[in-house]
Amino acid sequence: MKSLLSYVFRFVTLGLALAFLAVVLRPELLPRTDTGTTMPQVSRTAGAQAPATASYADAVARSATSVVNIYTARVVSERALPRQLGGNLFGEMWPHYRQRVERSLGSGVIIDGQGHVVTNNHVIADAASILVQLADGRATQAKVVGRDPDTDLAVLKVDLDNLPSMSLGRSDTLRVGDVVLAIGNPVGLSQTVTQGIVSATGRGLGVATFESFIQTDAAINVGNSGGALINTGGELVGINTAVFSRNAGIEGIGFAIPVNLVRGVMEEILENGRVIRGWLGVVPDDLSPQQAKAQGVRMGSGVVAADLYLNSPAYRAGVRPGDILTALDGEAMTSRQQALAYVAGLKPGGSIRIRGVREGKPYEVTAEVIERPNR
Repeated sequence: MKSLLSYVFRFVTLGLALAFLAVVLRPELLPRTDTGTTMPQVSRTAGAQAPATASYADAVARSATSVVNIYTARVVSERALPRQLGGNLFGEMWPHYRQRVERSLGSGVIIDGQGHVVTNNHVIADAASILVQLADGRATQAKVVGRDPDTDLAVLKVDLDNLPSMSLGRSDTLRVGDVVLAIGNPVGLSQTVTQGIVSATGRGLGVATFESFIQTDAAINVGNSGGALINTGGELVGINTAVFSRNAGIEGIGFAIPVNLVRGVMEEILENGRVIRGWLGVVPDDLSPQQAKAQGVRMGSGVVAADLYLNSPAYRAGVRPGDILTALDGEAMTSRQQALAYVAGLKPGGSIRIRGVREGKPYEVTAEVIERPNR
C-alpha cells in the first residue's frame, strides 16, 4: 500500500513538472481571455519608414531650366556737391554732375525655342545692357523686342541654340488654395524655388494700368521679379512681379501677373512690336457711395469719369469729368478695371456708344476709338 502511494505521488509530481515546463516554453498553449481590445501589431521589418510627403520635384525639373537670371546695367547721372566751399576762378563752387553705372538683377522665363524671354518691364527699363544667364551656365546679351509699361511686361530675345522653353498653363482656372511654386533669382541666388498657395486672384495694387494680380504666400524677394510662378504640373501660371515691403512688418504677400494676360501681351509684342489698345481719353475710377447718392444711381452701376484728356475722343463726344459712365456699347460697367480692360480691347478706328449720367440725368453719346498713346 505504501509502495502504491509512493508511485502515485511520483506520477503527479512528474505531471505538474511537465505542465510547468510547457507553460514556460510554450505560453500560447494557455487559454486566451478575450478583453475586447486589439493590441497593435509591431512590424519587425528592418528599415521601415513613414509614408513620404508630397514632392514637387518633377514639376520643378520640367520648368526650372526655362527660368533665367537677368543682369542689367544703367548709366545714372547724379548731382555732385562742389569740391570746395569757396570756389575758384574755374567755377568749381557750383554743383556739377557725374555719371555712374548702376547694376541690378532680376529673372525671366524662356517661352519658346526661338529665344524669346518674358520678364517685367521694370527689370529692364532704361538698361544700357542686358545680360541673360541660363540655368546651364550659358550667358549672352539680350535685345529688347518690345515693352508694355501698362502691364509691366517686356519681351527679350537671345540668340542661343537648344533653349528649354516653359509650357504655358491657364490662370483663369486657378483657385484660392491651389499650390504654386515661385522660381527665380532672389538676391542673386539663382534657381531658387519657394512654395506656397494662391491666396487670392484679381488683385489690384495701383502699380500698373492693367492689373489683375495673383496673390500668393510663396516667398518672392528682390531678384524674383520676372521669374516664374508655376502650378504643380510645372506649367507657367504667372510672372512674379511685386511683394509688399518687409519693412512694413508684412510677410507672405507676393503678386504675379496672370499668364492669360502675359500670353496676350506677348503675342501683341511679337506681332506688332508693341501692344495696340483702344483709347477714349477717360481716366475711370470706382464709384463711391457719396458719388452714387449725389447722382442718384445705385452702387456698382457705373464708374466715375475721374479725369478727362482735353480734345480726347470722349471729350469731343461730350463726356465731362464727374460723369457716371453706366454702360459701353450696352455692357454695364461696374468697376474701374473692367472699364479699362473693355476700352483697351476695342479696335482703334471704330466707334463706341457711351451711356452716362450727369447731375442725375441720363445721356448717350458716340465716341471714336483711337490707339492708346504709348508711355
